[in-house]
Amino acid sequence: MTLPATDKNSADAIPANSANWGLIAGNGDFPFLVLEGARSRGIEMAVIAIKEEASPGLERVAKRLHWVSLGELSRTIELLHEEGVKRAVMAGQVKHNKIFSSIRPDWRLAKLLFSLPSKNTDSLIGAVARVLEDEGIELVDSTKFLGPLLPAPGVLTRRAPDKSEAADIAYGRGVATQIAGLDLGQMLVVRDRACVAIEAMEGTDETIERAARIAGGQRLVVVKVSKPRQDMRFDVPVVGLQTIEVMKRSNATALAIDAGRTLLFDREAMIRAADDAGIAIEAFATERIVGGDEPQKSGAKRKS
Repeated sequence: MTLPATDKNSADAIPANSANWGLIAGNGDFPFLVLEGARSRGIEMAVIAIKEEASPGLERVAKRLHWVSLGELSRTIELLHEEGVKRAVMAGQVKHNKIFSSIRPDWRLAKLLFSLPSKNTDSLIGAVARVLEDEGIELVDSTKFLGPLLPAPGVLTRRAPDKSEAADIAYGRGVATQIAGLDLGQMLVVRDRACVAIEAMEGTDETIERAARIAGGQRLVVVKVSKPRQDMRFDVPVVGLQTIEVMKRSNATALAIDAGRTLLFDREAMIRAADDAGIAIEAFATERIVGGDEPQKSGAKRKS
């Protein structure tokens, strides 16, 4: 995995004070990308890895690493203080359904959970962010080190969505935005301007697989959006190579994402795999989201 070059002298340059930075790591490749991006800026992060989620491979790449259970909020804060962390990044998914598992929260997390009127993703992680801030630890945008992985508006693949796919995308983006606004999920699968499957707690790939079973092999379109008030500190829409592989198996031939607010893991390999499979990927500016049946003209130019 190689991160695209970043401009160390850009206006949003980050102070290279390693001792002040920490990473709270969930599952997937996201934590590895953050570590690599931070290291390219001269920052060596202390890592707090969640046992039930994070990859053991972090031990090979992190110089300062501690393991905690998902329910150990107090221990996490203690370790961040011990490491002198003043700025922290949350990277990597923690599956929402773990809330309902047998994991036992410590007193601090139990108190926090009890105080929440609802236990959706925004409420839970937003409350944890406030606890960290009360402890003098600033939670920073999780894409701070990963600007090159956030696509600009336009067609990312050799092939643009065809007329039928574009119609499904326009319909799907209008519906998906409403769903995301309710914090029910951030993607759906469409065929002939009808929702085949809507994401709940199972995640993007399982939703696509469920849609394929329902559609019985018919062609599908996948639409993934950001929330209207997406908090990029801890909740970033993500797609990667695995999603393209699932789409290929499921006969999903087009993918629509939000430009500037969707993280592309292993971007070059992902787009290459999409091209090989004949899958079209287009990133849309968020202000272009509409409800309605007619496909919307993005004005984006095909990638040369």
